[in-house]
Amino acid sequence: MPVNGIFGTTIDVLGKSIDLRTKSQNLISSNIANAETPNYTPKSLDFEKELQGAVKSGSRGTPAITHPRHLPLRGSGAGLQSVTGQVVETPAKTPGNDGNAVELENEMGKLLENQIMFNASVQMLSKKFSDLSVAIKGGN
Repeated sequence: MPVNGIFGTTIDVLGKSIDLRTKSQNLISSNIANAETPNYTPKSLDFEKELQGAVKSGSRGTPAITHPRHLPLRGSGAGLQSVTGQVVETPAKTPGNDGNAVELENEMGKLLENQIMFNASVQMLSKKFSDLSVAIKGGN
């Protein structure tokens, strides 16, 4: 039985969340690194709504077609695997004299929030695998 069958979509969602949070962390770090680059516009990864939509649709990916005569299921999209997020520019309301639109305090807040969400996802995923380990070992 695949791991996905044991926990439903939980493992998939947490894994995808960790991947997307990592991409977001890289963008935020890039924004901070470019805080003094003239005409730099900060970017962020917008993925929460897309991820929620994939979870609500209930699709976990296109089911495998194991026989040439099998028919593909209607409405089965790529699901969680297709969630990649969208990189969007997030300029400050008042860019500096050099055209740089990075607000360092704002970026540091985003960095902290993203790190907390990343850590929470990792902890939940770890707990799921810990529960599986307990079940395999027989309860202790």
